[in-house]
Amino acid sequence: MATQVIVLNGGSSSGKSGIARCLQAVLPDPWLTLGVDTLIDAMPTAFDEGIDFAADGGVSVGSGFQVLENAWMAGVAAMVRAGARVIIDDAFLGGAVSQRRWREALDGLQVLWVGVRCDGVVAAGREMARGDRVAGMARAQAEVVHRGVVYDLEVDTGTAEALVCAREIGARV
Repeated sequence: MATQVIVLNGGSSSGKSGIARCLQAVLPDPWLTLGVDTLIDAMPTAFDEGIDFAADGGVSVGSGFQVLENAWMAGVAAMVRAGARVIIDDAFLGGAVSQRRWREALDGLQVLWVGVRCDGVVAAGREMARGDRVAGMARAQAEVVHRGVVYDLEVDTGTAEALVCAREIGARV
């Protein structure tokens, strides 16, 4: 069976969204891109046990966030089971635990797990240029999101452009 889901995991400003857009351009079939930022943007600005962004770039999620995230994961999986191909753009703040949650939601589907690496200094520079992230988030997440995560493929956006990474990933699809 052909790949139905591509999961891109990397820290903030690592280049996941750029790779996802390039994948949509280079893959022969239509693919939807759904990212954790989409989920966060859809949530109310304040609710009990939600998500908090600290001034130093730290991110903490509460049980309320996890309930909504579980529903979102199930919804993404349902879209794939209904025939959509999906690129997931995520940052596994919980490392291996986050991957396990996605594995459970995507059970029975053909998934390509991709680690998107980027040196923390490079990601911090991108973060500063973007201006839409809390300073320090990129550096804080650069390695922690990969702890204990098992990949089919890893790419490094610090040494290769998004299009090059997308072509490498596309060759595995």
